[in-house]
Amino acid sequence: MSEQVSSSQASQPSRPPSRASQDGREPVSGWAVGLATFASVMIGVIGLFQILEGLAAIFKNQFFVVAPNYVYSIDVTVWGWIHLIIGILVFLAAFAIFSGQVWARAVGITFAVLNAISQFLFLPHYPVWSILMIALDVAVIWALCVYRRPAT
Repeated sequence: MSEQVSSSQASQPSRPPSRASQDGREPVSGWAVGLATFASVMIGVIGLFQILEGLAAIFKNQFFVVAPNYVYSIDVTVWGWIHLIIGILVFLAAFAIFSGQVWARAVGITFAVLNAISQFLFLPHYPVWSILMIALDVAVIWALCVYRRPAT
């Protein structure tokens, strides 16, 4: 009987103990870390783009052409200040996300949503750029929502 038990144990492949069983936490996958890094880098880039777009609208507001009969008609210089402020906040949120703070994910998602809304309203001034920025915001929101850091 003991031979049967030992032969059945021998036929099962030996598995190394998982990290979850050693310290009680789920292991962090490479995809999760990669998505968090992607989100923090992309939100930093989005913030820099917003800052540059805001400065361009403030200093050279003739660069942007307003479509006629647009419902949300706001002066281009005002848009410049809006983009500059949002850009600075988004750029600062990137550092907090990169440091792994849990609250920074919520802040990053909030700022990415605000940025997407501001880009939607800025659509008639610079349509291709606004659509690209909205797409980047959606990618960042997705990456920040998917990433789950294990409890420490």
